[in-house]
Amino acid sequence: MDLNADLGEALGVWPMGDDEAMLEVVTTANIACGAHAADPTTMRRACAGANRHGVAVTAHVAYPDLLGFGRRFLDISPTELTDQVIAQVGALQAIAAVEGVQVRGIKPHGALYNALVHHEAQAGAVVTAIRELAAGPAPGGAAGPGPTPLPLVAAPGSLVGRLASEAGIPVLAEAFADRAYAPDGTLVPRSRPGSVLTDPQAVTAQAVSIAIDQRVRALDGTWIELEARTLCLHGDTPGAVALARSVRTALREAGVVLEAAL
Repeated sequence: MDLNADLGEALGVWPMGDDEAMLEVVTTANIACGAHAADPTTMRRACAGANRHGVAVTAHVAYPDLLGFGRRFLDISPTELTDQVIAQVGALQAIAAVEGVQVRGIKPHGALYNALVHHEAQAGAVVTAIRELAAGPAPGGAAGPGPTPLPLVAAPGSLVGRLASEAGIPVLAEAFADRAYAPDGTLVPRSRPGSVLTDPQAVTAQAVSIAIDQRVRALDGTWIELEARTLCLHGDTPGAVALARSVRTALREAGVVLEAAL
């Protein structure tokens, strides 16, 4: 099982989470790309930390919404969303290269992640961005065949996951240790009470259930089948570092091997 966390979300003098401590625990870091959080210095620091700890890096792309931390739906055009993803991934790739690490995948953030479960136009726009990033320049300036597209981290059963697979893009199914699930398998909106899990016992129990039994208990008490290859913890959740350490210990005690999936 891959254990990932959303990191690099500070902005200028405003801190967000303890990246260094989280990098000692997780196997993959989803690094913000400047749209919902982060600036070039923060991005570079996060990439350097990932390199130091041998942690894989994915580009944590988002709506251009610093004020809302990317947690508000934006009805932007597909063309603009495609260009946003290309620009954000490209920026992180440049910074990561300077620090000697490679961006191994793309994970949408917040409201964009949730919208891509069902929003056809935006899901298509993200898939287009990933395909265009892979195409690269060819002799004469025309787009031509390039490397394998960067894998996409997505919710199990999501529309964007299906479209990406149909386009030949590798898809990594993700589940959350610190978020509550609705009976339909989607995440409970953050505006609702109980949507974010902060009790260590509840978070570790959910993480082990997902990793071992491929299921999770929804907020109404029902069980949902949930097959995932990577498990997420949010770096900005209260007590994130302690939660991450508890989850890592519990998974190892349950016999789960933790390693980067990308």
